[in-house]
Order: sequence, then C-alpha cells, then structure tokens
Amino acid sequence: MSSVRCFWMCTVCTATLLAGSVIPSAGAGDLRPPAVPLVTCDPYFSIWSPADRLSDAGTVHWTGKPHRLTAVVDIDGTGYRVMGETPVAMTPMPQTRLCVTPTQTVYTFAAAGVEVKLTFLTPALPDDLDLLARPVTYLLWDVAPTDGAAHHVKLSFTASGELAVNTPDQLVEGSIEQWPGVTAVKIGSTDQPVLAKCGDDIRIDWGYLYVAVASDDSSTQVSLGPGPSRGPGGTIGAGVVMDFGRLEGKPASRWLLLAYDDLYSIQYMGQNLRPYWRRSGWEASDLLQAAVRDVPALRQRCSDFDEELLADLTRAGGDQYAALAALAYRQCFAAGKFVADDNGQPLQFSKENHSGGCIGTSDVFYPMSPQFLLFGPTLAKSFLVPFMNYAASARWKFPFAPHDLGQYPHANGQMYGGGEQTEENQMPVEECGNLLILMAAIAQLEGHADFAGLYWTLLERWAEYLRDKGFDPANQLCTDDFAGHLAHNVNLSAKAICGLGAFGRLCALRGDSARAEEYQSLAREYAAQWITAADDGDHFRLAFDLPGSWSQKYNLVWDRLLGLGLFPGEVLRKELDYYKRVQNRYGLPLDNRKAYTKLDWILWTATLTQDRADFSALLNPVMAFVNETPDRMPLTDWYETDTARRTGFTARPVVGGVFLQMLYDESVWSKYAQRDKTQAANWAPPPASPR
Repeated sequence: MSSVRCFWMCTVCTATLLAGSVIPSAGAGDLRPPAVPLVTCDPYFSIWSPADRLSDAGTVHWTGKPHRLTAVVDIDGTGYRVMGETPVAMTPMPQTRLCVTPTQTVYTFAAAGVEVKLTFLTPALPDDLDLLARPVTYLLWDVAPTDGAAHHVKLSFTASGELAVNTPDQLVEGSIEQWPGVTAVKIGSTDQPVLAKCGDDIRIDWGYLYVAVASDDSSTQVSLGPGPSRGPGGTIGAGVVMDFGRLEGKPASRWLLLAYDDLYSIQYMGQNLRPYWRRSGWEASDLLQAAVRDVPALRQRCSDFDEELLADLTRAGGDQYAALAALAYRQCFAAGKFVADDNGQPLQFSKENHSGGCIGTSDVFYPMSPQFLLFGPTLAKSFLVPFMNYAASARWKFPFAPHDLGQYPHANGQMYGGGEQTEENQMPVEECGNLLILMAAIAQLEGHADFAGLYWTLLERWAEYLRDKGFDPANQLCTDDFAGHLAHNVNLSAKAICGLGAFGRLCALRGDSARAEEYQSLAREYAAQWITAADDGDHFRLAFDLPGSWSQKYNLVWDRLLGLGLFPGEVLRKELDYYKRVQNRYGLPLDNRKAYTKLDWILWTATLTQDRADFSALLNPVMAFVNETPDRMPLTDWYETDTARRTGFTARPVVGGVFLQMLYDESVWSKYAQRDKTQAANWAPPPASPR
C-alpha cells in the first residue's frame, strides 16, 4: 500500500502500519489536537474525543454532550478498554500513537503481546460528491501479535442510542435489520419529529442511526442491548462483537460502519429537502449495501488522497501547515450538509456551529471557501446557489446581500438582525464584498462568468452599493461582529475595493470591456486613496480616523489571488513586518483593541507576501495554540493570543480557510479542480426574478 504522512503525539516517530502503510517521521508536524475527529459527516453526525488518549474520556457530540462510543479488547481472557468509558472498571490499553490525516484518524494500542490499530475513516473525497455526501464513517480494526506467541483476541463495541436524540430524556427504540450482504442495528427516537426544531446547541432527534457489518462475516455479530446510561436515550445501544480467533504471527482485520439516515435534512424556502445521497430514490438499505461493497476500494482511495494532499500541503507551507490543514479538513465538511434540489443538483448548507446556529451564512462560507474552491466549481457553487436564489426572491428586500438564510436546519429567511432588520444592524459592505469576490473566484477557476450571469442583476446592484458606500464604510458591522460596530474600517474598505475589482473582472469575462474598465479604474483609484488615508507610518490603521491603531488586513489576499493588481507589494511588506513585531505567544491579535484573534484570518494574513518566512512566523504561534490550549473541543477559530484559551466558537466550518495558501499555486488548484466529476452540474436560473 501507499506511504501516508501522519502527524501524531507519541514518543515513537516511525512505524509500519498493520495494513502495510509506512508512516514517515512526523518531525516538525507533530500535533496534539484539542479534540480528535472520529465521526465527521454533518452537524448532527459529528463525534469527537476530547482527550489525548481515546480511553481517557467519553466521546462527545461537537457540542460537548455525550455521544458515547465504547470499545473493549479481550486478549487471552483479559479485557482492556480502548475507547470511551465502560460501566465496569477496566484497565485501559496503552495508546502508542495518534495519527490524523484529512480522511482518517488512526489510533494504535499495544499490550500483552498484541498491537491493535483502530482507524476512523470518513470517505470525504471531494472529487466524488456521492461519497462526500454519504453520512457514513467506518471503524477499521487491524490486530497483530507482536511477541511471536499465539493470542486469542475478541473485540466488543457499543454505540449509544444517545446518537439519535437531542436530550437524554427522549425515548428511543431499535431493531435488527438485514438486507443482502448487510446486517445492521437500527436505532431512532420514538417520536420522530422530522425537521421540527432549529437552533444551535441541539442534536438530531429524527431519522435513524445504523451500526452495520457485512452479513457474510460469521466472526462478527451485532446485537441490540443496553446502553451506557440510565436515561431513556442511553438505555439502548447497538453492539458489535468481533472474534479474531487465535492469531499466530499474521495480522487480522475486521470493520464496522456507522451511518445516519436523517430522511430529510434541510427545510429551504418552506420545502423539506432530501439528503444528496437520496436524490435518486435511495433508501437506507441502498446506502448501507453500497457502503459495505465499497470498503476495500475506499480504504485505498482515502490513503492515496491523504498522501497526495498532505504532500501538496507540506510543499505549500511546511509540516506544521499540513498538520493543521489535516485537522481542519473534516471539521469544515462536517459543519454542513449536502442536499439535493428538485433537479437533483447539489446544494450545501453550512452551519454556524456555536455562534448562533445560522444556516448558509455569507461571512461563514466566505472564510471556509478556500477548501471548497480548491476542489472545483461544483463544491463552490453548491453553497452559493441557495444563498443567491434567496437573495433573488421577494423574501429579501434590501439593496445589499443577505447575511444568512435562517437558523439550521431551517433556511426559510434571514435570522440575523432580528425581526426589525435594518441597514444598521446588517453587514452590507461585508456581504456584498463576499459575494462579488467569490463569484469572481469561481469565474477565474472556470475561465468564464456564466455562473455569475445567472445572478447578474443582483451582482450589479451589489457592486453599485460598494461603489457608493464601500470605500469609507459607515458605522456598521463586519464579519468580526463580536468586536461591535466600527466606522471607517480599513480592512472592510479593502474588501470593498477588492470586490469592485472582482466585479470589473466579471464584466471583462462577460465581454463588457467598457464596464470592466469603469470598475477596474474605480478600484485602482480607491486603492490609491486607501494607501494614503490608512497610512500610519510603519503600518496601516484599523480605521481611517484612528491614528496609532492597527488591524489584520486579511481581505487583501484576493488582490493577488484574482490578479487585480490594486495594492503594491510594499504595502503588504510593511504590514507583515509590523505584524511580526506585535504578535503574541499564541498568535497575531485581530487588531489593537483586544488580545483575541481569529485562526482563519491569521492563516489568510500569513499569505499576503507569499514569503515562506513570513508565513511560518505567523503560523508557528497558531500551532502553539493548537497544541497547548486547555480547551478540549473541536478547533475554535476565536481565541486569546496571550492565554491560548477559547474566547468563543467551536467546530465551525470557517477553519476551511486554512487552505487559502493552496490557492496561490495555480498548478495545484487546477489539478484538484479538474477532478471535479460533477462540474457540468446545470443549475437553473433563480426561480424568482430580482426586483
């Protein structure tokens, strides 16, 4: 099998995996995840381990509520706990390695002359949307004697019914299901309130959890039995027992899979939408049978993908960068859901995990977009189509772009700003800039602006808004709204200028040379004014009227990525030199007002000069934060640069922004984008004409 680069926390730096993959030394890329991704499919099917060792703590949903998975390995009659907490006190099996790659999390344990490798594999392969959208994670077990003696090994696994309810007082029921080639335990709530509620700190309580195995494997048995807790949701568990038999020298492998069929995933404009994998009429049985058939091929495909992507990440930014991106990869995809529209086309709805639960939020998919853009136009368009169709409908009445589509999983209309939505409590410059920039990025990727043409009247209106109000923004919010309103925001002005340049580029691609020159000239004029008005000696200001202030100018990345040619290199050089002087132990603050920062924005800011030394100088403190933060939860993007404590937010998709560095290499971007098997997807124009 192929060689896979991994990043782990351990004392042993090289090893040969049981399946044959050689893991080179982790070296400078060593990483201690604040929480380890296990099951990473969507905002409801998202399970993590908040500890260094898998046996040190119970597994949890990303919100921190118990979603317990447990496992015990019996070696020659002695039981060892390898995952979670067991009702009976049991010695944990020593963990020797932890490896996190884009699609896999691999734990290795050793005791009593036996090594056990447990791999959580979520086949999030971006060139195959059918696989990427499947709500399936595999648990692959590889066992081998290490002392030359024979050993009898048996493994017991349980998934709690907690995975199928929002709160532990809800009742669940289960059954054993069989289809050709598949045996599965099925667990769901008794009430089945499909899409009945929306919110942030909630879990799914409709649809069904499946724990499945191949029915032709007589050494593996499933059962419906007691769960790990006394509450109704935890009284039932799906159990699997794998008997490896007597092992003499040769390794043995077994597997099981976890799947969640939510029946309907998203309510959009009042319509309940099916998950993407159901678009052709599939039922749970079809999903599980396909998932079972694909096990051998998927293991190799995921290893090949991980190896290639990690190698490209390492070339782009070094070992530490690759380690961070590998950790962020599944978190980004797991904070959203792929569904199908009436024509079977893919729509993606991101969720603002732990920041209000908004769905399809512009200033969330803007920072997450690099991960989607890298892998082709289908992924990038999938989150823009539902947003743009809403903005084109009579439901949206403002001359600027919306903020969001509602609260997950209900995408029926903007929630931000409350019932009395006004321009003052929105982010008008922010959102207009976001959409113009992203439309230009897709057009650059495709070599034409046909997709933007579907929404041209809207884009014209938003460009006019930025022309009139973007250069010197009024007292309004930007995506960093936790910092409050700010007038004359220099970084927001930079976004508006890049947005105007992006619109000029779209006009050029549509053959409108006169309008292209109009907007490109305007962007150049505004950029020259910006350089003078924002100058503060050895850096540029936070606000035009605040001498002695500073801020990260992360929005400037698009000038170079889109080839706009608006801001000269000395502007970026001056900013980076200043940032390196004022950053703290755990990173560069967002601006001079507070010590907190945003992880995604630091990784954007670090790319401005395309100097590897600058990039590493800003990346290294971020890695210190990731490795040392005491807050054991999925990656936060908002934290304190002096203490490494989380300020707020967790498990959000914005961490996909760490992939921005990859977009500077056109050959790498093109390589991955060309594998987009569904890029011919034919989205229709918006159902309602803009006003």
